[in-house]
Amino acid sequence: MANISAAMVKELRDKTAAGMMDCKAALTETGGDMEAAIDWLRAKGLAKAAKKAGRVAAEGLVGVAEGPGAAAVVEVNSETDFVARNDQFQDMVRKIAEVSLANGGDLDKTAAAAFPGAGKSVADHVTEMVAQIGENMNLRRAAGLKVGQGAVATYVHSAAAPSLGRMGVLVALESTGDAEALKAFGKQVAMHVAATAPLAVSAAELDPQVVERERAVLIEQARESGKPENIIEKMVEGRIRKFYEEVVLLSQPFVIDPDVTVEKAAKAAEANVGAPIKIVAFERFVLGEGVEKEESDFAAEVAAAAGA
Repeated sequence: MANISAAMVKELRDKTAAGMMDCKAALTETGGDMEAAIDWLRAKGLAKAAKKAGRVAAEGLVGVAEGPGAAAVVEVNSETDFVARNDQFQDMVRKIAEVSLANGGDLDKTAAAAFPGAGKSVADHVTEMVAQIGENMNLRRAAGLKVGQGAVATYVHSAAAPSLGRMGVLVALESTGDAEALKAFGKQVAMHVAATAPLAVSAAELDPQVVERERAVLIEQARESGKPENIIEKMVEGRIRKFYEEVVLLSQPFVIDPDVTVEKAAKAAEANVGAPIKIVAFERFVLGEGVEKEESDFAAEVAAAAGA
């Protein structure tokens, strides 16, 4: 029996828009042969959206859902912005966000969970919507944050409807203080994250490879000055501190009050909240981020069609 990997299932799902379980069954039945699995799904009537699934879906919506001490964010893509304005599509994204919240923001669990009132999984409902609306669409990613004591604040940028937009941000804050005051401050931090796109909450959480890559570039730049190595070392350390101010959330100038850092703003907010505040995590989804859109040369296409 062929070893059917999760990557194979995902590839088949991307090609056919069929449900995950159906994709796994198809690959099992065909011994892992991708093309045969596609035919198997077509024969079963489970790949009705196969032709549409090959088209790039980089539009759509980011949706957020909130609960006590928790929140989730999802990105559901479509091919055009027109579909993103469709009430049916918006309702689907909003419900998928709620399902994701119930599943801790786990993408696979969200896709496999039951879509409210549909009698089928989220993944299968999305496939059905592809056939109904006539555009390729997919649940691309999901994430969730949860705190024991505190709040998870949310912010939606370029909102198309309540809780739906082109960017969604979650910020988790731990505190035993007033929940409403904490959430209000958290909303400000979420707006800050939307504007500045930090890489990590603290310097300690930054990917060491990112820091080393930056350090190597700075060292080479400093050496161009012809300064001695001991001076170069001091120059680089100063520039690394500046780098942290640019990419580390707590070290960034707070967009609401650029005279203080986010860390100092959190400290000041403690007076209003009535207890210490710790910003522990954030998630930032931008619609279509990282999706390679197909570029077409219309003039060239016309010339080719005319035989030029």
